[in-house]
Amino acid sequence: MLAPSDAVLPLRSRNAQLLTAAALAALMICTRGQHFATVDALPSASWAVFFLAGAMLRPGWAFPALFVLSSLLDLASLALGRVTDWCLSPAYWALALAYGSLWWGGRLYSRMHRDHWSSVPRLVLVLLATSAVAYVISKGGFYFLSGRYPDASLAGFIDRVPRYYPRTLGTLAGYVGAGFAVYAIGRLVGSRQRAGARA
Repeated sequence: MLAPSDAVLPLRSRNAQLLTAAALAALMICTRGQHFATVDALPSASWAVFFLAGAMLRPGWAFPALFVLSSLLDLASLALGRVTDWCLSPAYWALALAYGSLWWGGRLYSRMHRDHWSSVPRLVLVLLATSAVAYVISKGGFYFLSGRYPDASLAGFIDRVPRYYPRTLGTLAGYVGAGFAVYAIGRLVGSRQRAGARA
């Protein structure tokens, strides 16, 4: 089990932690579902939010807080009539496990991260493995446990993977890449400010 204090990547200062948490929550709010704040042109960033939170945030309470936020956004969308109850079934709770795998993937990567280009292949491998696990849990859980597919079969699920997984992986990779780009810029700006203060 990876303790938050063992992680290499997490931002050190309390202000950086709070700013990162607020930015990730805002990203989820702006891209999840069809509620009032949705930016229609953007796909959901929820998977990336959980991965980045696992990599960058120290407090363990961030995971349940983000899951509660995602659930409240889904319920708000349903209450406002923006979505149907198609996705809200007993299989919904598989999302907690899927998001947990993304969170722990971020935690794992944070131990491997170095502020150098050599970290990119590690990030790609962890992201591929983590996304595959999350996809099987969330999409497989919904396919087999929701009751929406009465003729569900393993062959039927496997047939759906090439149609849906590449887009899911692409969205995840895009948001995670953008998140780490912002992180790198922040580190660069911070190191220049510190160097200027010492000069």
